[in-house]
Amino acid sequence: MPPPVDIVKVAIEWPGANAQLIEMDQKRALSSIIREVCDGWSLSGSEQFALRYADGPQLYITEQSRSEIKNGTILRLAISPARAARQLLERIQSHGIDARLEALKELAKLSADPTFAAEFINMEGIGTLARLVESGTHFGEMLAFTLTAFLELMDHGIVSWDLISLSFIKQIAGYVNQPMVDVSILQRSLAILESMVLNSHSLYHRVAQEITVGQLIGHLQVSNQEIQTYAIALINALFLKAPEDRRQEEYTNPLEQPLTEMASTLAQKHLRSIILNHVIRGNRPIKAEMAHQLYVLQVLTFNLLEERMMTKMDPNDQAQRDIIFELRRIAFDGENDPTGTEKRKAMYTKDYKMLGFTNHVNPAMDFTQTPPGMLALDNMLYLAKVHQDTYIRIVLENSSREDKHECPFGRCAIELTRMLCEILQVGELPNEGCNDYHPMFFTHDRAWEEFFCVCIQLLNKTWKEMRATAEDFNKVMQVVREQITRALAMKPSSLDQLKNKLRGLNYSEILRLRQSERMSQDDFQSPPIIELRERIQPEILELIKQQRLNRLCEGSCFRKLGNRRRQEKFWFCRLSLNHKVLHYGDLDESPQGEVPFELLSDKIPVSDIKSVVTGKDCPHMKEKSALKQNKEVLELAFSVLYDPDETLNFVAPNKYEYCIWTDGLCALLGREMGSDLTRSDLDTLISMEMKLRLLDLENITIPEAPPPVPKEPSSYNFTYNYS
Repeated sequence: MPPPVDIVKVAIEWPGANAQLIEMDQKRALSSIIREVCDGWSLSGSEQFALRYADGPQLYITEQSRSEIKNGTILRLAISPARAARQLLERIQSHGIDARLEALKELAKLSADPTFAAEFINMEGIGTLARLVESGTHFGEMLAFTLTAFLELMDHGIVSWDLISLSFIKQIAGYVNQPMVDVSILQRSLAILESMVLNSHSLYHRVAQEITVGQLIGHLQVSNQEIQTYAIALINALFLKAPEDRRQEEYTNPLEQPLTEMASTLAQKHLRSIILNHVIRGNRPIKAEMAHQLYVLQVLTFNLLEERMMTKMDPNDQAQRDIIFELRRIAFDGENDPTGTEKRKAMYTKDYKMLGFTNHVNPAMDFTQTPPGMLALDNMLYLAKVHQDTYIRIVLENSSREDKHECPFGRCAIELTRMLCEILQVGELPNEGCNDYHPMFFTHDRAWEEFFCVCIQLLNKTWKEMRATAEDFNKVMQVVREQITRALAMKPSSLDQLKNKLRGLNYSEILRLRQSERMSQDDFQSPPIIELRERIQPEILELIKQQRLNRLCEGSCFRKLGNRRRQEKFWFCRLSLNHKVLHYGDLDESPQGEVPFELLSDKIPVSDIKSVVTGKDCPHMKEKSALKQNKEVLELAFSVLYDPDETLNFVAPNKYEYCIWTDGLCALLGREMGSDLTRSDLDTLISMEMKLRLLDLENITIPEAPPPVPKEPSSYNFTYNYS
């Protein structure tokens, strides 16, 4: 007979005594259980004690968190959070250096516990720590532990960052600006400044006045990647919170400017080259957190283009019209312009047609749609001025053709700019957990414009390879999009490498890739083929189902959601070989290969699973308000709901694992597997199976309907003579 659901068997330790093995009744008050445990060791004043986990983060157990205790858990009897907070507060204010150091060390460890943090904050503990920092009398380890404790306590969100004093900010900024400061102090100081900027609008302005780009650039040249990561994170935070009207401002000396004027800063050769040479091309592999910060920096840099992308051209603005005149002049050299107004107007109209604008009379109207707005005109002007030979060659090469295969430069440049904005998600906020940065965008001061110049040449080349006409415009753009996205997926490290990748992805190669990835749908629309497909489909679905269940048996590692600054925590989940139990448990680090069932302490019978929910319906997505707006995490979240009213929450490491697990869990529950991966696998496998079955029918026309049944013979009086 299984044990009652509300009873968990645990061991409770106390220093210098034998552990007590008890059956904890989860319906019974926690204070009553603690009193019984204290009586077992003859300890008085049970209200001064509490239970903590003996392993891992060693968090205090409360009435709210006690439901997480599992069978076999080892607990420890400890002094209560209130008593611990009071004692530590007294010790960190004592005169003894050694006693104060030990107290701060213990405080730094305990501050991550939300129960302890609430008690310590209620006793004005944060104010005490802030005064210790402001006094400037703490150095070395003592200061590092003080800053660690302060940061951990503030991260719980119990106290507003707006309460931080200006003298505290100046002191923290001073540690960042000092040329020689302890690594641990510098790391925590950068993290505190980042949190101030992200959590308080008023503190953003104060921090921006204390820290300059030049001071942070020095921290990007060190060999410690964590310091580099925090420095870039601070730049990102300041840039993210900068007022819109100040992001685009210019400044005379970019290295001495406050970080509120960020537009020219991120494009500065000095900052970019430092990141490229000391971070991206450094001797150490890029860790996940650094990759994320580089991705954020890339997104924020591209978002500077949003204003121009969403700005319509004013056809009556002479300065803007002059840019179009300049494009025409560079292409056709307007020194010999006719003097007559009518002749000049007629010639301009002809030139604008050769430039490939849709509106030949007033090409300014081509730039009134947003996106791409004025950004397209900026790109065209950059190409014409910086890569003049290329620009003239593209324009003249197409304007001289009379076989209807000319590539309209103006129309193509506008549509290409819009496409690049979509591919690089210009104007969208960074996604939490995304590490998709492209090293090549850090190799040039005008990376966006150079990227456009490479792509417009690709478009012109593809147009010729496809022998396209104006009617094929959308088809060409689809092929070019595929060429660019495939090349970007290879993560070229420079613009030259990008050119090489694109050279290999010519039109014929794209056709070959498309052919190998999917069958032409036009060849499989006849009724016999459709019927064959329907007969094959159940077999293929069963094959996919078995593959999903086998992957669940192998198991996967998942990351726990939490503060990025804290050490990443992992847990592993896998299905038992008989498909009856889900085993899971916490891990200290990401595993290499399978994790044995013996190391996974928790389990859920598959028979207890009620349903699987995804996205917004997941309990952990509803709880974490900060993640509600995070599309990336939302798309990878799913939860298992099981009896009695319990949940097991997942955030998959990538889309592939998400599809594998949601499909596998649906298969376990006898439900339809509806992921994108299942549809893709189904199409691929059915296509392969049908090709094999139809191999002998190559070049044979399959009739639309089965052949008619012959008429009955007039007489059945016939025999076969085998002699």
